[in-house]
Amino acid sequence: MRSLAAIAFSFSAAILLLGLLPAGSWIFWAAGLLAAVGGCVLLLPQLRARRRLRAYLLLILFAASAGLLYGRGWSAIISDPVQEKCGENHLFSATVCDWPERTDSGGWRVTVRLTEARGAKAVCYAKDEEMGGLEPGQALLGSAYWQDASEISSKELTTFTSRGVFALLYCEEMPSVTQGQAGSLRYLPQRLEKAFREKIPQVWNDPTVAGLLQAELLGDRSGISEEMSDEFSEAGVSHLFAVSGLHCAFLLTLLSLLIGPQRRRLLAAAGTAVLVFYMFMVGLTPSVVRACIMQFFLLLAPLCLRDADPITSLAAALLLILLVNPYAAASVSLQLSFASMLGLIVLTPRISGYFQKKKQPKAKILRAACSFLVSTFSATLGAMVFTVPLTTYYFGVFSVAAPFASLVCIPLASGNFMAGFLAVLLGFVWLPAAHVLGYVSLLLSKLFLLVVALADKVPFHALYTDTNPFLIWWLVFVYAIFLLCVLTRDRARKYAVAAVLAILTLALCVGLRAAEYHEGELTAVAVDVGQGASTLLLSGEDVVLVDCGSSNRYKHPAQQVLSQLGSMEVTSLTAVAVTHYHADHTNGLPELFGRVKIRRLYLPEMEDEYGVRDKLIALAQAQGTEVIFVTQQQSIPLGECSLTVFPPVGSGDPNEQGLTYLCSSGSFDLLITGDMSGQTELELARRYPLPDVEVLLVGHHGSKYSSQQEFLSAISPEAAIISVGDNSYGHPTDAAMSRLKAVGAEIYRTDEQGCITVTVHKQ
Repeated sequence: MRSLAAIAFSFSAAILLLGLLPAGSWIFWAAGLLAAVGGCVLLLPQLRARRRLRAYLLLILFAASAGLLYGRGWSAIISDPVQEKCGENHLFSATVCDWPERTDSGGWRVTVRLTEARGAKAVCYAKDEEMGGLEPGQALLGSAYWQDASEISSKELTTFTSRGVFALLYCEEMPSVTQGQAGSLRYLPQRLEKAFREKIPQVWNDPTVAGLLQAELLGDRSGISEEMSDEFSEAGVSHLFAVSGLHCAFLLTLLSLLIGPQRRRLLAAAGTAVLVFYMFMVGLTPSVVRACIMQFFLLLAPLCLRDADPITSLAAALLLILLVNPYAAASVSLQLSFASMLGLIVLTPRISGYFQKKKQPKAKILRAACSFLVSTFSATLGAMVFTVPLTTYYFGVFSVAAPFASLVCIPLASGNFMAGFLAVLLGFVWLPAAHVLGYVSLLLSKLFLLVVALADKVPFHALYTDTNPFLIWWLVFVYAIFLLCVLTRDRARKYAVAAVLAILTLALCVGLRAAEYHEGELTAVAVDVGQGASTLLLSGEDVVLVDCGSSNRYKHPAQQVLSQLGSMEVTSLTAVAVTHYHADHTNGLPELFGRVKIRRLYLPEMEDEYGVRDKLIALAQAQGTEVIFVTQQQSIPLGECSLTVFPPVGSGDPNEQGLTYLCSSGSFDLLITGDMSGQTELELARRYPLPDVEVLLVGHHGSKYSSQQEFLSAISPEAAIISVGDNSYGHPTDAAMSRLKAVGAEIYRTDEQGCITVTVHKQ
């Protein structure tokens, strides 16, 4: 069995290497070299006596060589023909794979399988409302602009290619639709998934609980608010809403309770069938495919008179996934899923064994409770050891609360999954009975949310590396000392000493970072929110936030600000000040109102067609926040500094009617102009006596229409900060950059430097 593990891991490592390095002739040279080394191993007389070692070396080398050739061959046959069409308009023929979804722009998108491309997938976009009525299995024929999906990538997002999608098809006109295979048994899982999704709100009238159950049962997080999603992430329980091995275990536990654990053959047969169906129903994500394949091995091994080997099962699952789509190696969910499983296999038994050596209570109930707590804590800790480096790299977050929150949340999630699943099934038969059973899930869901809310109130329950770079070095230190513990002779107290050192150094890292923000007279932070704007100003006990929004879906502006406030040890805001009502400056504020106490809200007095103004006023009134409309020049309290807000000086477009903020500390001045154009900037300079500024928050993310030469000459900025992220506007433009350089401004960008901090020391 371990031979299969050696083959699978070597093959997978080679495919992962292909994803990290650019394609080229080196692939064939590397494959040939590995095969040649394998031939040498076969002929070496020194290894002939050591048959087992030689066999493993041969398997590893030849499997790695095969992985390189397979990955390149797969690309040449499947993905390359699709990507060759990208950048132009072409006809396409495809079969709809899933149900259409709304886009942020009000159109529709749907995943399709291209007929002429050997099964490669694409995402088809169209604004026609007819697109929303498509069904899985229907055939499409039309013309579209093809965009290369491999160009759409980000650390925070799983790339399209990892899901087998190699092109984005933008249709000007609705493609022609024929029935195709719609209604066939092949697409029964998709229809059942939709039926489940529609039945859940009928069983639970509470939208929050319905969204929670939808995420837990189906992996569909569309019903979970951004605020709630951030809370789950910080508490370290987000994995409970990404269908994985835990959910398959919940499903098999439910099946075992219904069938009986003694009827092993029936349980194995029924479990395999149910898992296959569930795997297709929730969408064949890498994590659920991995979990189901591993469960198949565990279910079938006893029936085949073989011992189940978790490492071999894990390797086989990885091999099968990469055979179907080698690009899946780049999937963040796959990496996290396999890393957590590896931790559960390798470390969890050792951690659990360490705690079980301790003296156990004599009472059966207490002993059972301790055993449960130890197993849950060990499983969470074992998984975290392998996943923390990945979550830190991809998301920049480390959840301190995760091991402790999991002690309560995992049992609640287990009971909620089983009760919720039965309630939905019962809802198809008799809805009143489903409502009765649904009360169990309602109670468990409320308890779950309460635990998460309590965890969210604990100081430093989650730490972010983008706001505290000390954490990177702390993680390196912690991994080093625990590795040293593993490699050294067994001493009873070495792990306890290592744990104490980890806690003390963590407290030191947090304290040092917080002290940095409070050491000056003024600290200004341009928060990295992607293509948007958010600036924090701190002086003394006062903290003012100017704007909080982003147009990048993978950036949560409120979460970025909250992590920054956490690093500053700030729990409330003196004021929130808004420049104008566009989403990339305001869409993070609703979540912020729900999680931070805000004393005052400063708004521009202007019409708002987007409804943002009314929404913010309602949130402020609900929290008891004072709302101030700025119609004339006034000051905002900011410790030992002065913060002046200037009323709108332009007209027409909302960008031109925005507020301007000037922060001054002694001879230091910082100017925030929002998104106003050059003409409005000039009008501002004419109407109000602006000083020469040390720092300029560049208008409109570096647009060519803002930061005109005459205005820049008037304020003579020494440094310019551009808040920018992924965008299709070309921000920051070459024209704006050239003008800033012409006045001698040193340029800083949030998309390159992350959060940018300016500290003004006391004179």
